[in-house]
Amino acid sequence: MTTELQDRPTTEVAHGVAVSAGAFSPRQLVHATPEALRKLDPRTQLRNPVMFVVWVGSVVVTVSAILSPSAFSILIAIWLWFTVLFANLAEAVAEGRGKAQAESLRRTKKETVARRLEKDGAEAAVPGTDLAIGDLVVVEAGETIPGDGDVVDGIATVDESAITGESAPVVREAGGDRSSVTGGTTVLSDRIVVKITTKPGESFVDRMIALVEGASRQKTPNEIALTILLAALTIIFLLSVVALQPMSAYAGGEQSLIVLTALLVCLIPTTIGALLSAIGIAGMDRLVQRNVLATSGRAVEAAGDIDTLLLDKTGTITFGNRQATELIPVGGVDVADLAAAARLSSLADQTPEGRSIVALCAAGYGLAPEAAAAEAMAEFVPFTAQTRMSGLDLAGKEIRKGAAGSLLAWAQTSSDEIKRVVDQISDDGGTPLAVAVREDGATRVLGVIRLSDV
Repeated sequence: MTTELQDRPTTEVAHGVAVSAGAFSPRQLVHATPEALRKLDPRTQLRNPVMFVVWVGSVVVTVSAILSPSAFSILIAIWLWFTVLFANLAEAVAEGRGKAQAESLRRTKKETVARRLEKDGAEAAVPGTDLAIGDLVVVEAGETIPGDGDVVDGIATVDESAITGESAPVVREAGGDRSSVTGGTTVLSDRIVVKITTKPGESFVDRMIALVEGASRQKTPNEIALTILLAALTIIFLLSVVALQPMSAYAGGEQSLIVLTALLVCLIPTTIGALLSAIGIAGMDRLVQRNVLATSGRAVEAAGDIDTLLLDKTGTITFGNRQATELIPVGGVDVADLAAAARLSSLADQTPEGRSIVALCAAGYGLAPEAAAAEAMAEFVPFTAQTRMSGLDLAGKEIRKGAAGSLLAWAQTSSDEIKRVVDQISDDGGTPLAVAVREDGATRVLGVIRLSDV
C-alpha cells in the first residue's frame, strides 16, 4: 500500500461523528449552502477561469435586467447565477466533508481529560489540549492516553487498533524500545505514567487532523491539465464573441449585451468547469465508501487503476476484534474438559475475547453462558501486563488462560506439543491462548484456544 492511500478503520473518524457516505445528501447540501454563497467573492471565483467569466456575465446581465427589466433578461440572470452557485456548492460539499471529519477529531481531543502529576505528587484533571512537553500523566485501565509520549513508570497492555488496525493489544513498559505510546489509544490493564514528548498541535491526532483537512479537496493532475485547457478555450470563445458585435453592427443586426453574454456562456465549457469539483467529490466519495482516505489527487486517480491490494497485516481488513474460533486439546485431554476450563477462566473476563470464549463454549459444547451461583462467588484473577494471564480460583482449583510462554512458566512445565500448536496458530495469523488447571498442587496444561480476527 502506498503512503498516498491510507486505510480508515471505519467510516467514522476516531471517537467522532460518522460522515455520511453520500456525496450530495440533503443535510450536506444545507450545510454547504452558506459556504457556497461566500464563494461568490470574485477573489474566490478567480481561481476557476471558466466560472469567473460566468460570474462576470451574471453581474453584467443582472445589472442590465435591473436597468431594463424584461422576462428574458431576468430568466438569463437567474440561469447564470444558478450555474455559478451550482459550481460553488459542489466545491463547498467537498470541503465540508473534510472539515466535518477534522472537527470530530478536534472534539475528541478537547474531550480527553488528563490526570497530570504535579510537583507535589498530587493529580490534577486537565484537558488533553493543555498538556506540554515534559508533563507527567497517569493512565489506568480503561482510560485513553491523552497525548504522545513515553512510559516512565509501570507496564500495561494498550489497545492501538484504532491507529494501527491490529486487534492484538501491545505491551508498553518503561525503558527499552517498547515505551512509546500514542495519544488516542486505550490502556487495557494496569497503570502507567506517561511523559508527554510532543508540543501542542504536533501529536498524532493533530497530524491526523491535518491529513483529513489536506485530503478534503486536492485537484488531480488530470484536473489541473483540464483546467488549463478550459481556460484556453474560454479565451478563444471570449475573443470570438467580442469580435461578433462589430460584425453584427456592420451588418445592421447589432445584438444586445444580454444575448452576447448568454452566447458566450453557452460556447465556453461551462458545464465541465462547473462539474470539475463534483468529479473530484465523486472520486473521493467512492473511496470513502470503501473506507479509504486518499491524501492527494494523484492517489484518487491511482485508485481507479488498482486491481490487487496487498496489505501487511490482517488487522487492516478486519473490524479489529479477536474472537475464539476453536479449542485444541493437548496431551490426551478431552475437549469437553478443555471447554469447561476455558469457560470458567473467562466468566469474569469482559473483554471481547473473553466473552467470545464463553460464547464458543456455550454454542459448541452445551455449557451455560452465565455463571452459576457458586461460580459467581469465585475469586477472579484479572489480566496484567506482568503475568499476561487471567482466570479464577474456585474451590481449591486455580484455572488460568493466557500467553503460552507465561502459562508454561506458571505451570513450571514444558510441552513440545503446546509449542507446536501455538506456532501453527501464529503462522495462520491467529492468536493462541493456553489453558491450564492447578489442583492439589498438580498443574496440567489442557490445551490452546485459537483467537481469530473478524
